[in-house]
Amino acid sequence: MKAVFLSATLATVAAFAPAPATETTFALRSTEPAEEVEIAVADVTPIAPSVAAINGWVPDEFAPCYGLPGAIAPTGFFDPLGFAQAGISLNEVKRNREAEVMHGRVAMIASVGYLAGEAVSGPFNINGPANDQLQQMPLPAFILLTAAIATAELKRAQIGWVEPDIGKWTKTLWTLRENYYPGDLGFDPLGLKPEDPKAFANMQTRELQNGRLAMLGVAGMCAQELVNHRTIAETFDFYQKIYSGVDPYAACGDSIIC
Repeated sequence: MKAVFLSATLATVAAFAPAPATETTFALRSTEPAEEVEIAVADVTPIAPSVAAINGWVPDEFAPCYGLPGAIAPTGFFDPLGFAQAGISLNEVKRNREAEVMHGRVAMIASVGYLAGEAVSGPFNINGPANDQLQQMPLPAFILLTAAIATAELKRAQIGWVEPDIGKWTKTLWTLRENYYPGDLGFDPLGLKPEDPKAFANMQTRELQNGRLAMLGVAGMCAQELVNHRTIAETFDFYQKIYSGVDPYAACGDSIIC
């Protein structure tokens, strides 16, 4: 009995005895340095635009009229009829600009022709309002004039327009060449075309503005002569008499037009 009691007492005391200290060691190991890896980086070249620059102009689909010059203050980009609105293709915009430039050039020549043709009779004794002068031309001269205009137009078509292909007419009909700048036919006998892109854009804007004004002016002169059948100078003299208090019809007699 005593032996049992003694063994139980020893077991209880041993339970509260401090646990034997165990030595804990921490091994600090350094990893081997990683080998340097050389990564070959290819030279990155800038992405070239899909369309090459023409006279310094690169078509920008996010800019009005694809970035073509011609917009000035105070109106800025003025397109009330939507000829260059979003969704219009680059070819259509270039084709419209081609038409605008060429009609502007013809109108500038016509504005001078109206005044000069009515002031000087010319080699065929042609006179009167400019609207009535074309039918006064002799037939041979009229044929030569028509042939000259047709030759110039055919040459312009060869320079700027894609040759029509019946098999691919949807892609070639009414299509301008990608490297063609609207209106730039390479005809510059006086060497006025600037080499600097900014200067070229400024000159193009001036040409467009003068052409637009000429188209309006020629339309006005043509309409005026269709109404009163007088030359520009005679119309000016007519209204000068009215504003001076003089009856412009006093010398007409019974004539309706004088």
